[in-house]
Amino acid sequence: MNTGQMILTIGAMIFLSAMVLRVNTVTLVNTETQYNSKFDILAVSIGNTMLEEISKKAFDENTISNTLTSVWQLTKNKNLGADSEPYSQFDDIDDYNGYGYSDSTMPSAIFDVTCSVGYVNATNPDVIVNSIKWTKKITIKISSRSMRDTLTVSSLYSYWVFR
Repeated sequence: MNTGQMILTIGAMIFLSAMVLRVNTVTLVNTETQYNSKFDILAVSIGNTMLEEISKKAFDENTISNTLTSVWQLTKNKNLGADSEPYSQFDDIDDYNGYGYSDSTMPSAIFDVTCSVGYVNATNPDVIVNSIKWTKKITIKISSRSMRDTLTVSSLYSYWVFR
């Protein structure tokens, strides 16, 4: 083999190595994207399941057996959270304020779920307010070491009285 053939062979090997490296990089990126999508879908499912569970509860501890006519009859901000009852006995929306758990039922990752509940103005639902209102915002954050970002799902619930 002469020098020209040797240079062509080395060039071909470098080109082949670069192509293999590129294919492996693309495969790795695609696999990572698939896993991230899978974890995000699972996190959305966990969050929506939690929202569905919460939506079946009473708006407030005081609305379980009474019809309220004044906003001052609702639970005060500082008292939002579980009423010294275990999770299985949560009976109103604000019991979930500060509630959190780890979901290890999925075979691929462990998800950490945290809930927060606060009063909001109906005209500006992104800001939790310190005053009592007829609307509560439930925010559920789902994170995992396997995920890049924390996923947040939220919903508004209002108390209505029809006369």
